[in-house]
Amino acid sequence: MAALACQLPAAIGVPLPRWTGPELAAELAARELASPMSPSSVLRILAEHPVKPWQYQSRIYPRDPGSGARAKVIVDLYQGRCQGEPLSPGDRILSFDAKPQVNARRRLHPTLPAAPGRPVRYGHEYRRKGSLALPAGLDAHTGQVSAATPAATGIKPFTDLAGQVMARPEDKNAPRVFAIVDNGPDHRGQAAIGRLAKAHPNAIMIHTPVHASWLNQTEIFFSVIQKKTVSPNDFDSLEQLSRTLPGFADRHNQTARPFSRKFTASDLHDLTDRINRHEQQGNPQDKPLPKAA
Repeated sequence: MAALACQLPAAIGVPLPRWTGPELAAELAARELASPMSPSSVLRILAEHPVKPWQYQSRIYPRDPGSGARAKVIVDLYQGRCQGEPLSPGDRILSFDAKPQVNARRRLHPTLPAAPGRPVRYGHEYRRKGSLALPAGLDAHTGQVSAATPAATGIKPFTDLAGQVMARPEDKNAPRVFAIVDNGPDHRGQAAIGRLAKAHPNAIMIHTPVHASWLNQTEIFFSVIQKKTVSPNDFDSLEQLSRTLPGFADRHNQTARPFSRKFTASDLHDLTDRINRHEQQGNPQDKPLPKAA
């Protein structure tokens, strides 16, 4: 049973993306691999292994050849080091990112506040009122955020936001400002590095590896604003959304603290090593199962 459960159904000719208890029970009976049993018995037996083929999760493999070395640069910066040397007292670390297409949805029925024994209630039906982007820059030293709400992402909104942040005395006068960004089209490649350096000679753009935007601390802020402000999404107009998002950033800044990053270069090495071992070993292949009668 466990051998069958550890096979992808499609690999043995079964038109399913993953197994369920009833499907496993039916396939075991069809292949005469076990005496007839109920789906609940199948699930109980698998729980002892434990194998849960009805669950699934997505994963992303690094496809950047230098992902480990590039990630280490960023991890070291968060730990206060650059190329093996401690950062200078005046050096700054910023991260920039953009949350595209934040939708404004106007609920067709009034939202009801919480009451004893009743949570807040939102109507299911809504009317779309448009969308906007949310580019943001986060100061890794303070946790404070600068945000804007242009109609869409692009080079100009990113340049404007970077200029707003770099105008602050602590960044304008810093010996070095490390600006961590992902590989979005607003700031991709050597051209973006050159644009930022030309506008702000003390700024050094650092790109995260492909599929490693989790190294960008602005992503943490986006997860916070998604939970606290955007969801469950009830805005009368796009203008209200445009006021609310920067308003939340201002509220956040009143009590902001730097995000704690405990992920070290050693942790990165261990993670990279595990991924490399997994890729080298590949997926184990079980012995062929008997064909269904």
